[in-house]
Amino acid sequence: MRSKKFWQAEQAAFSWDVPGLIAGVDEAGRGPLAGPVVAAAVILDDLQPIKGLADSKQLTAKRREKLYDEIRAKALCCSIAEASVEEIDRLNILQATLLAMQRAVAGLRLKPAKVLVDGNRLPPLDVLAEAIVSGDALVPAISAASILAKVTRDRQLEALDLRHPAYGFAQHKGYGTAQHLQALQQHGPLPEHRRSFAPVARALAAVTPHTP
Repeated sequence: MRSKKFWQAEQAAFSWDVPGLIAGVDEAGRGPLAGPVVAAAVILDDLQPIKGLADSKQLTAKRREKLYDEIRAKALCCSIAEASVEEIDRLNILQATLLAMQRAVAGLRLKPAKVLVDGNRLPPLDVLAEAIVSGDALVPAISAASILAKVTRDRQLEALDLRHPAYGFAQHKGYGTAQHLQALQQHGPLPEHRRSFAPVARALAAVTPHTP
C-alpha cells in the first residue's frame, strides 16, 4: 500500500503541469493600415530567467531580435497567432485582435492556470484571465509576448516590402506615415491593406471608377 508521503511526492513531481502556470499575452499591429494583427502567448520558465524583458516598443530592433531568440529557446512554451486583413475588415480591429489573442492562448502546448493580457479588454477564454493596463511594461511574460508579436509582424512587413518596395513597408511597418499615405495615393491599396481603415478607403475610392 502506498504511503501518504509517496502520494505527496508523486503529486509534487507533476506540479509543473497542474494549475499554477501563468501565460502573458500581447499583440502587435492594431494601428497600422496594412497587414495582419499578430498576438503571442508566453509561459516563462522561472528556472531560466531572461534579462532585459520590457515593452517591445521601448527596445531597439536589434535587441528585440536577440530577445526573440532567447524567449523561443527558454520559455516553457509560447504560441504566435494572427487575424488576417480580411478578418480585420469583417469583424473590426478590436474583435480581430481579441480573436488573435484567443488563438495564441489556444495554441499553447501547456494549459495555463491564469492568463494575463495587456490592455483593458479580454478575449473569450476558458481559463481565468485578467487584463492589465501597461502590462507589457509590468509583467515579464506579457513583455515576452509583446516582443514575439512585434518581431513576427515586423518580419512579415519586411517581406511585404520586398514584394512592393514602392510603399516603404520596411520603414513604417504599415503605419499611416506621410510616406505611406503618399504611396497609397500614388499607387492605390494592395490586397494587404485594411479597407475598413479610413485612409485606405479614401485611397480605394480615388482609384475606383464610379459607375453612372
